[in-house]
Amino acid sequence: MVKPRQISIFCIKVPCFNRSIVILLLGIALCQFAYAKQDTAYRNGMVVSAHPIASQVGIDVLKKGGNAVDAAIAVKFALAVVYPNAGNIGGGGFMVFRSSQNEYAALDFREKAPGMATRDMYLDETGEPVSRLSLDGHLAVGVPGSVDGMVKAHERYGKLLWKDLLQPAVDLARKGFPLTEMQANELNRRKESFKRFNSHGTALINEKADWKAGDLLIQKELAKTMKRIQSKGRRGFYEGKVAKLLVREMKDNGGIISLEDLKNYEAKWREPVANDYRGYHVVSMPPSSSGGIALLSLLKSVEPYPLSHWGFQQDSTVQVMVEAERRVYADRAEHYGDADFYPVPLAGLLDSNYIHARMQDISFERATSSESVSHGKPVGYESEETTHFSVVDKDGNAVAITTTLNNSYGSLVVVKGAGFLLNDEMDDFSMKPGVPNLYGLLGGKANAIEANKRMLSAMTPTIVTKDGKLLMVVGTPGGSTIITSVFQVILNVVDFGMGMQEAVSAPRFHHQWLPDNIQPEKEAIAEDVRARLEAKGYQFVQRGNIGRVDAILVKADGTLEGGADHRGDDTIVGY
Repeated sequence: MVKPRQISIFCIKVPCFNRSIVILLLGIALCQFAYAKQDTAYRNGMVVSAHPIASQVGIDVLKKGGNAVDAAIAVKFALAVVYPNAGNIGGGGFMVFRSSQNEYAALDFREKAPGMATRDMYLDETGEPVSRLSLDGHLAVGVPGSVDGMVKAHERYGKLLWKDLLQPAVDLARKGFPLTEMQANELNRRKESFKRFNSHGTALINEKADWKAGDLLIQKELAKTMKRIQSKGRRGFYEGKVAKLLVREMKDNGGIISLEDLKNYEAKWREPVANDYRGYHVVSMPPSSSGGIALLSLLKSVEPYPLSHWGFQQDSTVQVMVEAERRVYADRAEHYGDADFYPVPLAGLLDSNYIHARMQDISFERATSSESVSHGKPVGYESEETTHFSVVDKDGNAVAITTTLNNSYGSLVVVKGAGFLLNDEMDDFSMKPGVPNLYGLLGGKANAIEANKRMLSAMTPTIVTKDGKLLMVVGTPGGSTIITSVFQVILNVVDFGMGMQEAVSAPRFHHQWLPDNIQPEKEAIAEDVRARLEAKGYQFVQRGNIGRVDAILVKADGTLEGGADHRGDDTIVGY
């Protein structure tokens, strides 16, 4: 089993290193050391996020009397500073919340297409997609939703003062924080790309040398933006100085977001999607996320099969999971979209009879060809860089938030004078039927580009309960692999009896209908199992890491066990 991330501050070399940051990292190191040695039973709260400083910020809020939503807001803004490739205020995301009274809510703060967006905006005069036009630069940007989302979460559930929740982010941007080795390497690799799209310069570029682990990243422009959001709330981002800077960035470089787009943006409270799996209640995100419907469909697809008897990543287990994924992703391409614009057949897609019928033609003797698998016809028409964090407080309130800029560092555009990165979420629309997006996902009319429409997402923040009691908070980044990663982690706990860290660390694989191949991580699916599956017609394409799951499990004795993904700098902090 891979242990959760442990931090040592003694090897960090930073001139004039800030004393408060030393104390902060020392506290994290001690917490992580205690967890790794299993000497500490966390009962009062836990935060698992993609960055150690952000996790500690969340725990500090819980210790001050804040609830899980307060901590999540503070973590969200801290990640916008210390995890610039995906933590953001220039993107969007989703939140699933469960109260200690077993009440649920889902908040959709996904980005929207600008008012000037058109269906064919990324096609040339012959009707073919223009390479990378929906990915790089200013035209790729959707209207950001993160700030409005956090404002709405605080208005409904917040306990502590808004200004206090923003203060850690303000301080981290103004004073700086030490880069991890992974972050330094990522920034160095993108140095020329940042220069290409930011002729005015950006704090993310080290002009004098390459970044090194331990170097302080100070973001003064971002600190001013955070201060405006801190003092003015929603108006500090969607109106006034920051909004004008963002729109000027657009006008000067061919983007189409307007002041009206920003002023009119609204995050939306939605009814979560939910279903049972082997006696566990699974609650997840509805459209404009595809994640919740797809996850619940996958779980119900495999429920009739004895996975625990077959065993983890054994022949029949892998076959059933892949065949379920093949069919669910085919449905995703046809039926999923923004429910405000397209009548997504939620009830039909989640109907047990429909799901089981989709699995009736699988054979354990041979692989199904994806070319022979189309979308189903459910009844009841009503019509990879991301980050996830999980929070549980002492009262049992739980928050799962997945948030994104889409590609790592989004569009690569940093707003001049405001210091934050913008997303490239427009690529998540279907720009043309049959043309895959960045993650190889196909789509059609349901996810076509329309002004003010939310683009489809795979983000899958999820909460699982057992007998009315909180059991699990889980989610991950990973583009199209988000859904299958959350799916596998839940199976690892429920069917294969793993603890949270083991379930998160276990090797994963992915299938998404098209392309028709199984994509395993290096250690996923043993060679003899692969050989037998290949003899049945399954194709394998080796790939790198899949996702970075951050999850929390409530054990039988009421203590909290975190799962922080070893695939990144992800960190557990609890008390």
